[in-house]
Amino acid sequence: MSEISTAYLNNKVGPVMRQGELAQAVAEAAEIDNPGKKIDVEDKVAYLRIRTDDEMILKRETIEELLGRPFSMNDLEVELSSFAGRIDTQTDLVRFYFVKHL
Repeated sequence: MSEISTAYLNNKVGPVMRQGELAQAVAEAAEIDNPGKKIDVEDKVAYLRIRTDDEMILKRETIEELLGRPFSMNDLEVELSSFAGRIDTQTDLVRFYFVKHL
């Protein structure tokens, strides 16, 4: 099977962000907020695909520190082109995850 036809057969989760300051901060926050996990960041020029296996947490506090300014998790949705997995949004964090694992 080719890579394209099997792309859905994985447990990768995470956001696809429009390129910019926030996308860069989210990519760095993914590394900080998910210690011990391998975070893949694919730079596709117009957007960043940020993903890891099974679960990814992004904390508002971490993103604020990286941006150097206050940040609302609702602002993440404006720059979020797409995402993999399920999403749970709260005021202080966003969680990308899978209920079933392959």
